[in-house]
Amino acid sequence: WLITDADGKKTEVQGAGVVGEQPMLKPNESYSYVSGAILDTPVGAMEGHYEFQLDNGDLIKVPIAPFGLALPYAIN
Repeated sequence: WLITDADGKKTEVQGAGVVGEQPMLKPNESYSYVSGAILDTPVGAMEGHYEFQLDNGDLIKVPIAPFGLALPYAIN
């Protein structure tokens, strides 16, 4: 993940799993979680990718488009 605050400060976070878990998904299953990021400003943005391992062992990367981060009520 690439996390950017409103001042342009960039922080890169890498690691296996999602919030410490590595879920195994079957076709048509979904997984949801709650996470957060520490910013020095009230708003920022985040982007990155998820990496999946298929049953045959192949790895694929699924990009996650940039999305906004904001403290509650920071944006009207």
